[in-house]
Amino acid sequence: MTNDARIALEAERERALDRLSGLERDFASSVDATAVANTDDEHDPEGVTLAYERQHVASHISHARDQLAEIDEALARVDAGSYGTCTGCGRPIPAGRLAARPTATTCVECAGRP
Repeated sequence: MTNDARIALEAERERALDRLSGLERDFASSVDATAVANTDDEHDPEGVTLAYERQHVASHISHARDQLAEIDEALARVDAGSYGTCTGCGRPIPAGRLAARPTATTCVECAGRP
C-alpha cells in the first residue's frame, strides 16, 4: 500500500502544481490587464468586477497551496511509515477513505468528532 499511496500522492501533487501554476498565470494576467487599463476600482463600474475576479483567483491560489502542503505532509507520513494511521485514535484509516481523500489524517469516526 505504501508504494501505491506514494504513486497516487505524487500524481495528486503534480496535478496540484499544474493547477497552481495556471492560477498564478491567470492572476498575473489579471493584474497586468488592470495595470495597462489604468482602471480605478473605486469609481469605474468594471473595477469592482476586476477586483472581484482577482480576489476569486487569489482564493483559489490559496486553496491550491494548502492542498499542496497537505500532499507534502502525506508524503512525509509515507516516508515515516505512519501514512494511513489515524492521528486521533491510532487505528488504520480505511482504504476507501484514503482513496477518496489521500491526504486524510483521521478515520471517519475521528473526523466526525467536534
